[in-house]
Amino acid sequence: MVNETIRNILARRSIRRFHDKPVEEDKVKLIIECAFAAPSAGNSRPAHFIVVDDKKLLSSLAKAHPFGKMLERCPLAIVVCGDPTQSEQASYYWEEDCSAAMENILLAAQALDLGSVWLGVQHAPAVELAVREFLKIPPHIKVLGIAALGYPAENKDPHEGILDGKVHLNQW
Repeated sequence: MVNETIRNILARRSIRRFHDKPVEEDKVKLIIECAFAAPSAGNSRPAHFIVVDDKKLLSSLAKAHPFGKMLERCPLAIVVCGDPTQSEQASYYWEEDCSAAMENILLAAQALDLGSVWLGVQHAPAVELAVREFLKIPPHIKVLGIAALGYPAENKDPHEGILDGKVHLNQW
């Protein structure tokens, strides 16, 4: 009953240790294509992606993010940004649209035998300011988060089960 897509979703785990091996360009392109396939309110598509493979920039990002130490050793990061000025739809829903794109990045990485972890930035003003500065992000663009990616140097069991008390039928 469980198909390949479901197995991939359940197998996706946050990976924070990576092998020192670059991610192939064709995999990076496919991951970005999957990010662009995410749903978007009114098809406004406010998401922008900054692919970072420069070791100095990765190191700077690692120092700027209190939970981003793995960026120091990962071969690749994708910074997910949104342009809320692009349209009225984007002004309301850029964060949801970019979150869907981020999840597609993580799931695509899992499907390509890569590990990944989502580092939130949007609600950490000091981190967002540093990321903006390092990556020269224009002032009107918002930074949702950073996906650290690479070949995993750790293994985690797939998710399974439903958390007790978290599912409600018809009403709370």
